Amino acid sequence: MSFLHVSDLVRHFDSVKAVDGLSFSLERGQSVGLIGANGAGKTTLMRLLTTLDLPDSGSITMDGIDAVACPEQVRSRIGWMPDAFSPIPHMTVQDTLDFFARAYGLTGTYRLHEVRRVMEFCGIRELADRFISKLSKGQAQRVALARTIIGDPSLLVLDEPAAGLDPAARLEFMHFVRALQKQGKTLLISSHILSELAEMCDTMLFMDAGKLIRSGTLAEFNKGELLQFRIELAAGDSSTFSGWLRERRGWSAVFVERDGSVSARFSMPEDSPAASPEGVIARELVELCAAFPICGFTRCHRRLEETFVSILQQRHD
Repeated sequence: MSFLHVSDLVRHFDSVKAVDGLSFSLERGQSVGLIGANGAGKTTLMRLLTTLDLPDSGSITMDGIDAVACPEQVRSRIGWMPDAFSPIPHMTVQDTLDFFARAYGLTGTYRLHEVRRVMEFCGIRELADRFISKLSKGQAQRVALARTIIGDPSLLVLDEPAAGLDPAARLEFMHFVRALQKQGKTLLISSHILSELAEMCDTMLFMDAGKLIRSGTLAEFNKGELLQFRIELAAGDSSTFSGWLRERRGWSAVFVERDGSVSARFSMPEDSPAASPEGVIARELVELCAAFPICGFTRCHRRLEETFVSILQQRHD
């Protein structure tokens, strides 16, 4: 049995179908990215999963427990990190975490142990006596994560956890996510920074207009998609490639000409005869561009943003 199973979940607000018949399952230890445009229903889904809202119909089963009928039995297993952390002002980091530990019903030495544990994990022990209002964005986000994992929950639902962080803080946060996954936590992460989801998550859920339109691993999404290569020339123009491209059905290219140099990004179907082996493509391009010095030739991996846009286009078409 899956750790988390969602079946035919529906939540409407008047005429707005925020969640419209969603069904999916998550296994223990998975890190799953939740992707969708604004208004796709991601936040509503997360609120339903964390028992902060009730569905109009459908079921949510967590570890064999009906989370809709018995929310109080699953809440201790859930860690919820909303997109905005609004701690009580004029409190220190340690006091803030202790306050939430008490709110979660933790008592005695176990409560003190949990506060120390989450501060250690998130690297904020040295900030224990610092006032929350004096923290940087990255430090405050680590406090928000520490609050989320108090009580050692099994399911972590994170809404835009890396929003507003600088590059160093984002890398640090990705390290925390991977460490939590190694502990066996199941993570559902919503973010508009899709390149980071590709680094943190092994599975993706794509939502649109309240529906789950695709799900799977990145490898599954990229299978059968376009192979992409980039070639850079020190001289030349895009017309050099036009005749060569016409002979190859399904191929396309995007050119950038700047200061006498040309950069071209080629795309071709993965099942193209020329695509196997890749060395064939390299030799053809080298022969084509023999008159020009080649600065570079690289294989380009399809970005998650491109996958998302392609899925939406296919759906709307």
